[in-house]
Amino acid sequence: MSDNTPDFKLAPSILSADFARLGEEVDDVLAAGADIVHFDVMDNHYVPNLTIGPMVCEALRKHGVTAPIDAHLMVKPVDRLIGDFIDAGASYITFHPEASEHIDRSLQLIRDGGCKSGLVFNPATPLFFLDHVMDKVDMILLMSVNPGFGGQSFLPGTLDKLREARRRIDASGLDIRLEVDGGVKVDNILEIARAGADTFVAGSAIFKARNDTDSHRYDSVIQAFRDELAKV
Repeated sequence: MSDNTPDFKLAPSILSADFARLGEEVDDVLAAGADIVHFDVMDNHYVPNLTIGPMVCEALRKHGVTAPIDAHLMVKPVDRLIGDFIDAGASYITFHPEASEHIDRSLQLIRDGGCKSGLVFNPATPLFFLDHVMDKVDMILLMSVNPGFGGQSFLPGTLDKLREARRRIDASGLDIRLEVDGGVKVDNILEIARAGADTFVAGSAIFKARNDTDSHRYDSVIQAFRDELAKV
C-alpha cells in the first residue's frame, strides 16, 4: 500500500442491529472486517428519538469488544454525558455544535478524558464552527441525513460539503478523520469517498444483509464496500 492510499474505515451503526443480541451482532460485523463501532446516542430532546446510553457502551466493552467505539452524541446539553462515555470506554466522542454552549470546552473535556474528539454537522449546519477549534478536533462527521432515524436516503448536497471539509482538513495539515453518516450504501460509497470522506457509517446497508443461517452473514456486504473503495 502506498503512502497516498487513503486509510478507509468502515463504521457499522448499531442503530440498525438486533438489540436482543447486540454483543453477537457487534462481534459478527467486526469479524467480517468492520473497523469501528458507531454508537448512536439520542435523547428525544435534541433529536426526535430515544436510543441507548453509556451503560450499553460499557456493556459492549465488558462483552469483550476491543475495536474503537465512536460515540455520536445527539443529546443536549452534551457536557454531562461526555464524562459518562469516557468512563464507559468510548474511543471517539462526537457532538453537535448546537448542543454545546461552549464548543471549545466540550472538545477539551473529551481530550482531557483521553478520548478523541469530534464535531458533527447536520445537513444545514455550516462548517464555520470549525474555524477556531481545528486543533482540538480528531474527527469531523457530516450528517448526510437529518439525524434521528436510520434507513434514510443520502442527501446529495453532502458531497459538496464533504469537498469543503476535505479542503479545510488538508489546509490545516492536521490528522483529522472525515466521517459521513446517513444513507451510505454499496452503490454510492465510491462517490462519497471521491468527495473526500475516509470513514463511513453504514447502518441498514450492513445489518439488513443479515442471514440468520450464516455465521458469516456480514462478510459479503463489507467486502462489497471494500471493493468499491478500492476503485478510488
